[in-house]
This record gives sequence, C-alpha cells and structure tokens, in this order.
Amino acid sequence: MEYRKLGNTDIEISAIAFGAWAIGGWMWGGNEKKDSLRALDASLDVGITTIDTAPIYGMGHSESIVGEALEGKRQQVKILTKYGLRWDTKEGQFYFDSKMNDGTPVKIHKFAGKENVIKECEESLKRLKTDYIDLYQIHWHDPTTPINETMEAVAQLKKDGKILAAGVCNYTAALVEEADQTLEIVSNQVPYSMVKRDIEADVVPQSLEKNKAILAYSPLQRGLLTGKITTDYHFEEGDHRPSTPYFKKENLLKTNQFLEEIKSIADDKDITLAQLVLRWTLDQPGITCALAGARNEKQVKENAVAGEVKITEEEMKFVNEKLDALELEV
Repeated sequence: MEYRKLGNTDIEISAIAFGAWAIGGWMWGGNEKKDSLRALDASLDVGITTIDTAPIYGMGHSESIVGEALEGKRQQVKILTKYGLRWDTKEGQFYFDSKMNDGTPVKIHKFAGKENVIKECEESLKRLKTDYIDLYQIHWHDPTTPINETMEAVAQLKKDGKILAAGVCNYTAALVEEADQTLEIVSNQVPYSMVKRDIEADVVPQSLEKNKAILAYSPLQRGLLTGKITTDYHFEEGDHRPSTPYFKKENLLKTNQFLEEIKSIADDKDITLAQLVLRWTLDQPGITCALAGARNEKQVKENAVAGEVKITEEEMKFVNEKLDALELEV
C-alpha cells in the first residue's frame, strides 16, 4: 500500500481509505454487522490504515462499528470523522428529510455552532472508543453559523488534544480560505470521480498551492464506475442510488460503454475496472487519497490493489481520451 502525508502535517494516511458510509446502513440498504467487522479487520491486513466515518452514517451506527472493530488496534490506524450534520436538533439549516435505520423519520440539519461541535466530538470519541481523532472534518458548511465560530471550537479541541488536525468536507475554495483565517485547514474532502471533476477548476489549484490534502470521496461514483451496475441491476430496499442522476438509464448505458472501451487496460494488468478507476483517481494532480467504500472483506481486498498497481503515461492518455468523449446528462 502507498502512504502519503496529510497536507503539511506529519500524519501519514493510506492512499486508499476505508469509506465507512455503507457499513452505517444509512441510504445503502443496510449491512450485516459481522460483515462490517470483518471488512474493517481485513482493511488493516491489506494496509488500508485510514478509516473515514461520520456520525450521520447510520446516526452513530458506523462510528460504533468502527470503534468496536478497532478496539485494541488504535495505534495501527488513522481515524477520520466529521461533525455538523444533526438528526436530533432543529437548529441550523434544514438539509433534508431522512429516516433512521429502523425507519423512524428524521429531519437532517446542518449545524456547527460552537457548543454543538464540542458536544459532537465527545459523542464521537465515545462511539469510536478512543481519546483522540486524527482528522476532524466539518461535513457540510453551515450557513447559519459564522465559520470563525465553528473553527474556534475545533481549535479548542485541537488544543485539548482531542483531535490532531482539522479538515473540511464539501467546501469551496473560498470557504477554505475563510476557515484558514481562524485555524489551519489541512484537507478538503470532496466528491471526485472520472465523471465528476468540477473541483479541478478551483479546489485542486488551491490545494496544490497551499499544500492541502484532497480526500476524494465517491471515486467510483457510488458503484457506477465498477461496470457492475447494469440497467436491470437490483437495488436493495432503502438504497438511495437509483434516484440520483448518474444512475439514469441513459447515463448507465453511456458509462458502461466507456468502461468497456478502457477494459483492455485493466485486463492487461489482471485487475478489475474498479481498481483501474481508483488508480486513475490517485494519479490525478492534487489527490492525496481515494475513499473507497466496502461492505465486506472481499471488497476491501479488491480496493487495496489500487494502492499498488501502476498506470503508464500512454495508458493514462488513452483513458483520458475516451473519458473526454463521454458526455453524461447530470
């Protein structure tokens, strides 16, 4: 596995990180706990030592599973979690209606007031069964709270030793710049994939200039870029993906045609399309880490291969030419 510095810190993270959204069950149709625990154990075995989770993933469920799986192994891992999405408050900005894993309706709010940030951190520490978090990230910008107020809370957590570094998620370059005025931001976790590359306009240049890490989430576009999602694919009840634009029939057909065109490169290396796509992501300018979700041990082992495989300059040129011709309606 390849390891990279987290921005200008001394924290080293694995180039492939374990994305723990799916094991939380929320919006993914659930997952067997035993499979999740085995997946996290397998993650360390193959060198994926960076685990990214969040309270909102199953309303605490994902963090609790991570805490259980990593108990006694804390020094072997880097734990990344988040704050600022609440299902138990009316404060902040209403985001959307959702459901708990048991079906109970909830309203999700973006809220990052100072006291809430401190409270959320304490709750996460308990669920994760640890006394510190390696990287603490705001999940989404809360427009109802001044950024300096939020970052002052995070600075206090860092001073108290409860977090080692501060990051953000889904922030524009302008928001990162504003946050930096109060507390140094070392990373920005943003969606990035072959079919979603808007961050190349501003976030990537900023991160390269300021030596900030970019943690790319959904590099497989929630499974779309694996080549396994056909127009007749069966999604489990509660799976949110069919309602998103990338999974429309016409986009599925176009994407799968593109994947078929680049499949020869994967075949030559004896790897899967997903592994090729993850490696492509890691090789893009400014990308420090690719978050790859996994529900079970098999998927973890498959993801890890991308941290070792190499793509030649000629192969990258071929992939990019095919990619430039791909036009999706999203």
